[in-house]
Amino acid sequence: QVQLVESGGGLVQPGGSLRLSCAASRTIFRIYTMGWYRQAPGKQRELVAHITSTGGSTNYADSVKGRFTISRDNAKNTIYLQMNSLKPEDTAVYYCNTIQRIWEWGQGTQVTVSS
Repeated sequence: QVQLVESGGGLVQPGGSLRLSCAASRTIFRIYTMGWYRQAPGKQRELVAHITSTGGSTNYADSVKGRFTISRDNAKNTIYLQMNSLKPEDTAVYYCNTIQRIWEWGQGTQVTVSS
């Protein structure tokens, strides 16, 4: 089993930026395509971005394309999500996992976009 620990969330004004981190407890993390997910109140958890094992390819949901950037540092067993031009509709708890969602979810990190 791999433990996932997300961090970096907070309260930010519309138009602001945040950088999220997700640290994995085992190096096996490095062979997986990883994703950032989010879940807003009353909504299903959705995949917003994913990155292949080597970082060579990324993909984004239309709602965040051009504003969010996913990256990874396999030496640190960590993936990141740089979020720019944040909107109130980005408010959610953000999680990471493989795109197959094979590991137990971490506690997530709350992102609140509000003036």
